[in-house]
Amino acid sequence: MNILLVAAGGAVGAVFRYLLSGLNGSFFPFGTLLVNIAGSFILGIVTARVISKRMKKETSLFYGTGFCGGFTTMSTFSKEAVELWQTDTLLSALYVTITLITGIIASSIGLRMGRGT
Repeated sequence: MNILLVAAGGAVGAVFRYLLSGLNGSFFPFGTLLVNIAGSFILGIVTARVISKRMKKETSLFYGTGFCGGFTTMSTFSKEAVELWQTDTLLSALYVTITLITGIIASSIGLRMGRGT
């Protein structure tokens, strides 16, 4: 049953990522940035709710492991950072920095919201 929850969540997350990938422009991958920030935020909420026992482990498998796993993308982020590096090192460094900092901030906000504080 757990595998089905992860698979279903992953399918939903991957479809949402695909739909938002259209936001990737010719000079900057806004879609990937958006999904990684949103996924960090959602995973923060899920994590806080699991820790506080307000979400069942099975539900977290759907949303955390499945949805966030299918929705966010480290591999695309890495590929895009390397591609940008080859054409514009400053833009690549900006992309990496923005992704990491905003992802951590989004996760922190999600954790706080998930705890209800």
